[in-house]
Amino acid sequence: MKVLMAVDDSDFSWHALAWVLDHLFFPSPAADQPAAAEPRPELVLVHALEPLRHVMYPVGPGSAVYGAPSMMESVRAAQAENARSLLDRANRICHQRGVSAEAVVVEGEPREALCRAAADMGAGLLVVGSRGLGAIKRAFLGSVSDYCAHHVSCPIMVVKPPRDDDSARRTAS
Repeated sequence: MKVLMAVDDSDFSWHALAWVLDHLFFPSPAADQPAAAEPRPELVLVHALEPLRHVMYPVGPGSAVYGAPSMMESVRAAQAENARSLLDRANRICHQRGVSAEAVVVEGEPREALCRAAADMGAGLLVVGSRGLGAIKRAFLGSVSDYCAHHVSCPIMVVKPPRDDDSARRTAS
């Protein structure tokens, strides 16, 4: 089975990656141990590179100019470098845990790009982190996990953020 893990630079994403590594992937058996009967799932780390929006600068009352093409190219290069760095970090975490992973950058709005990537790669499972938004904030801000849950062509797992034990204790008492 191919597991696609959506990765961005949020704490929620790193928590979801740790959860996936803890619960879906187990260390490879030692050389003297027999191999497991079932093959290990394949892990694909996916980062969605958001499209650039044209940048406008105010130059006076009621007027603006678009950013120079060289500036847009510079921003795009910085985005690509950030994506490589992010996926390298995620890959190092996987390798430290004995899991090999493929890293893929897809372009587009994250919610749509992740659904498209899952379909194109024949994913058996898409894993996304959740920011833990309430219903009202989710309605106004939008939610990648909510969108994917309704539009992706494979099963989806939404890993919720860790509970704050201190606030849970205060609420209980």
